[in-house]
Amino acid sequence: MSGTTIPRLVDAAAERFGDHEAFVDGDQRWTYAEYRDRIHAAARALMARGIQPGDCVAVWAPNTAEWAVAALGVHCAGATLIPINTRFKGREAGDLLDRTSTKVLFTVTDFLDTDYVALLNDAGAGRGLEETIILRGTIPEGCTSWDVFLEAASTVDDADRADRSAAVGPDDRCHVMFTSGTTGAPKGAMLRHGAVCRAFLSWTEVIGLRADDRYLVVNPFFHAFGLNSGILACLLTGATLIPHPVFDVPAVMARVAEERISMLPGPPAIYQTILNHPDLADLDLSSLRLAVTGAAPVPVPLIHAMRDTLGFETVITGYGLTEASGIATMCRHDDPPEVISGSSGRAIDDVEVLVVDADGDEVPRGEPGEVVVRGYNVMAGYLDDPDQTAEAVDADGWLHTGDIGVMDADGYLDITDRLKDMFINGGFNVYPAEVEGQLLAHPDIAQVAVVGVPDERLGEVGMAFVVATSGTSPDPADLVAWARAEMANYKAPRRFEVVDALPANASGKVLKYELRERAAATSA
Repeated sequence: MSGTTIPRLVDAAAERFGDHEAFVDGDQRWTYAEYRDRIHAAARALMARGIQPGDCVAVWAPNTAEWAVAALGVHCAGATLIPINTRFKGREAGDLLDRTSTKVLFTVTDFLDTDYVALLNDAGAGRGLEETIILRGTIPEGCTSWDVFLEAASTVDDADRADRSAAVGPDDRCHVMFTSGTTGAPKGAMLRHGAVCRAFLSWTEVIGLRADDRYLVVNPFFHAFGLNSGILACLLTGATLIPHPVFDVPAVMARVAEERISMLPGPPAIYQTILNHPDLADLDLSSLRLAVTGAAPVPVPLIHAMRDTLGFETVITGYGLTEASGIATMCRHDDPPEVISGSSGRAIDDVEVLVVDADGDEVPRGEPGEVVVRGYNVMAGYLDDPDQTAEAVDADGWLHTGDIGVMDADGYLDITDRLKDMFINGGFNVYPAEVEGQLLAHPDIAQVAVVGVPDERLGEVGMAFVVATSGTSPDPADLVAWARAEMANYKAPRRFEVVDALPANASGKVLKYELRERAAATSA
């Protein structure tokens, strides 16, 4: 699999699973053979427009069938895919387009009442684009419709397209994925065909994804989870992909019943929200089989509820980051709930993971330190940024993740926090993720995020933002008292605020900088 490329995955999937249902999006239901033909048509249409190997082509749109066809068409034309976050504003998206010298943009004009072309125009951005193609929505002046774009495919012989696809090598750049920007300006991680194909073959084998699975992809396609473990994982296994553009609990629950969904990934908040929903008993969720979660603490009671109430046979946690092709460690399907809850698993095959001190030396098992990763999955580097690349990947090939973790004697990794999220209370290091995990033991707390806020006496103290369990109304003063009784004094948050929801990016990661700003505003 190390020599495989995404164009070869497309062809192999059609050969192996030809008449099997590949994609379901509204009225569009394609077999794998039909899916391949659409992808190849998109590649030929790009070639007709002069797109050359290595050129950058962007997709800025929600999860749809056209997103996948356009993106895989980019790969089959030998070009580089630039996925853009659907929550970006015009100036932010324009910055990525400029930095990558993107030639063609695929986008929409009607997602959540947002016209992305208008956002670019209002920001005076994207002027270096040669063409903007509208996947769905009204067609602004100067743009091209998806159907008109595809008409150009007939002007390129498929043998030429096949030659172009065959010329793509495993070390060639497949996509530049920009980091989420939750802690600073997004950086473009350059990922390679062979690495992502190999990594997500391991991923599919660990979770046991099969051709008879029906996979609801809630994670956005612009994210490594949605693209690599969604679109690519289905090509690898023959699973049926059903994209979901916006996470909404009633809609997700309804689609699980309607489409007999068996694979439903996402952050823990997704499953907790479903479990708390008053209509839970009214829908048939018996088809659910596989869950992959992470990016936040996963309490043991949640894992039991996912199995006992939601019916999941397999619940897997994992850990990855964009710079490691999206995956580094995973639990295994036969790990007990306590291991799944208390860790992000052990390294995937042929990848090394260590926990080190500030000098780069491995710390004793059970001691906290920075997580470092080395292996085929590590990015080729940051786009046009050798200094940041050298800072992230050292001379020995170790990717410094910026995450704090603890590894046990069996090699299982527990991610305790981000280096940048840690705060110091009276001289003691406080890791918010550890505190959050303890707070989730409270029956009235469904979701929680902890941040450090300034304190004159102690330097910083913890403030917890809490989403209450359905049907409860916890009192902040009671929560403060409970925390002080349950954990070390320096860890216990001094303030609690009950909120309706935690701010999150499109991939479900809590935006802690927004919570810090909110905390600062309330204490000013």
